[in-house]
Order: sequence, then structure tokens, then C-alpha cells
Amino acid sequence: MPEDQKQSTLSAGMKYAHVGLILPVSVIGGWFLGSLVDRHFGTKWIQLLGMGLGVVAGFTDLIRTTMQMNKEK
Repeated sequence: MPEDQKQSTLSAGMKYAHVGLILPVSVIGGWFLGSLVDRHFGTKWIQLLGMGLGVVAGFTDLIRTTMQMNKEK
């Protein structure tokens, strides 16, 4: 396989991996950071806010990435 084709295949694989991982990573990250803030301030609702922000951020990046991938085709 030529070097250019290997790099192109790897690049496409990385983009698809990004699409598959961005949403769960964003939600878990938001939940985790919200939990840390909850522990610090002694509250119980900020982790839900963090998860919600993670969902919004994940979907925003997911939509932006898929739109960019469609433009490249």
C-alpha cells in the first residue's frame, strides 16, 4: 500500500473514532467535573448540570465534525 494511501486511511479512521468517542467522553467528563464541584461545595445538583453541559458540548462537536466530513467528500 502506498504511503499516501496509508496516511489517508489512518486519517479517516481517526475522524470516525473521534465521532464515536466525543459524545460519551463529553458526558462522562461533564459528570466527573460536576461531581468534583459538588464535593467541594457540598451540593448534589451540579453533577447533573455538568452532564447536561457535556451532552450539549458533545452534540455540538458531533454535528460540527460530521458536517465538516460531509464537506470534504
